[in-house]
Amino acid sequence: MRITFLGASRTVTGSSYLLEAGGRKFLVDCGMFQGSKATEALNWRPFAYDPTSLDCVLLTHAHIDHTGMVPRLCKSGFKGKIYATRATASLCRIMLPDSAHIQEFEAEINNRKGRRAGKGLIEPLYTVDDAYKSLEQFAPMPYGEKLEILPGVTVRFNDAGHILGSSIIEIWAEEGDKTEKLVFSGDLGQPDQPLIKDPTYIDEADYIIMESTYGNRKHEHFNRQDLLAEIINDTVQRGGNVVIPAFAVGRTQTIVYYLHQLLKAGKIPDLPIYIDSPLAISATDIFIQSPEDYDAEAREMVKRADNPLKLPQLIFTRTAEESKRINQREGSAIILSASGMADAGRILHHLKHNLWRPESSILLVGYQSPGSLGRRLTEGIKRVKIMGEDISVKAKIYNLDGFSAHADQDQLVNWLAHLQKPPANIFLVHGEAEMSEAFAVIIKEKFGFPAYIPRLGDAAALEGREFRIEPSSLVFVDPAVQKLQDIWDLIEADFAEFKKRIEQVLATGNGQIAIAARALEKLRKVLRDTMEAIGSGGGK
Repeated sequence: MRITFLGASRTVTGSSYLLEAGGRKFLVDCGMFQGSKATEALNWRPFAYDPTSLDCVLLTHAHIDHTGMVPRLCKSGFKGKIYATRATASLCRIMLPDSAHIQEFEAEINNRKGRRAGKGLIEPLYTVDDAYKSLEQFAPMPYGEKLEILPGVTVRFNDAGHILGSSIIEIWAEEGDKTEKLVFSGDLGQPDQPLIKDPTYIDEADYIIMESTYGNRKHEHFNRQDLLAEIINDTVQRGGNVVIPAFAVGRTQTIVYYLHQLLKAGKIPDLPIYIDSPLAISATDIFIQSPEDYDAEAREMVKRADNPLKLPQLIFTRTAEESKRINQREGSAIILSASGMADAGRILHHLKHNLWRPESSILLVGYQSPGSLGRRLTEGIKRVKIMGEDISVKAKIYNLDGFSAHADQDQLVNWLAHLQKPPANIFLVHGEAEMSEAFAVIIKEKFGFPAYIPRLGDAAALEGREFRIEPSSLVFVDPAVQKLQDIWDLIEADFAEFKKRIEQVLATGNGQIAIAARALEKLRKVLRDTMEAIGSGGGK
């Protein structure tokens, strides 16, 4: 048996794993790389396998970093079934066409620029039509039932507690006269999230492929409703808006749930709440139509005709004209808009109109990837460029990772603590290198379990309870670019430490050190721009 790690390796994007067992070949997840130009360029490389050779695809959940390459896979010749929970299939019916629309729009913009520069035309990664065609191959799966999907391959989907329909996937695969059990954690959610059920615990597995997004971090423990009420009331008193960059699927609905509770309890004023994202609006409709996937508390609310996602103050803005009018109105409002990392979409307009206002608040409620506008705001940047305009950052910035839909270090440890016997190995994926490395140490210290952190393109050959890492024979990662990325990772780590030392000296008021710090910051920007140029040059 063999697993090849084709994404989410020492990073949190592009989840995809190729399994080969008993003459069968299938994927778990087929995600899009999101982030810097160098990272997104990976989406344009040839698949690391022949798509026509795949027997099927299993999806852990609907987020684009786990599903976004499905239309391209089908466009490239994959004809098999795509297994996912019912809710995941429903969400993909809105998310994949939306992603395709973005691909077409970006191709159109690039072609306009290209024509002016005398360059040739480029095709989108995939089209809306490609996305709709891929949906025909989806096969909804129930939670909790063992089903044989291929000869010698049996699977079971369990609730991962991350978003509606998210799954932990157990796989029993036969190889000769042996059967190995693999568990893919998918993205594990925090326990006690509103609306959705808690993550399922797994008793045993030979191998676990486990996320480590917050492997080196513990979420702040606070009463989410009370803190949200405090921020809203303080902002309204100042006369500003509360702007919340929120992922369209999962985070938006969680925030609406809390707002519903706060309004019902009279803890915040009666003010308009805008959901300004067509995708988030459609996703909310799917959530409302899926009470069977709610936790017990939310199901009870629905029985009392008190759906936690319905409230009279909620305003859905579907058109661009409606969206523009939000920033023309007077008085305070709560604005939820995508994207969650504040890098694209309608949220940019709301940030442009509110970041410079000291009376407004920006509330970041999820993971912010390195280099994203959301991450830079959390790091304290004082000036940003949005749609070509320099904007001074004077609004209050709140970074509340306690709202995250990802389990933190303690919750990941607790999930592993329910294993009844040691696995042969845990492969740590879906985490920045420092997160995965720290979590590997914790796993070994607390449980004595072995843990390995694969690199992009690594292949693990599994033989009973023994495994070996093989250099990938698949042409996927440009070794030169990978080496440069490794060097850049070292520069980033060294720079972070050196910056701390500079800041300590700055406190003494040494002006020469301040000049040196600014010079180093410029150097860092040059190095980052160089890396992105190299990456994008090898892609499109």
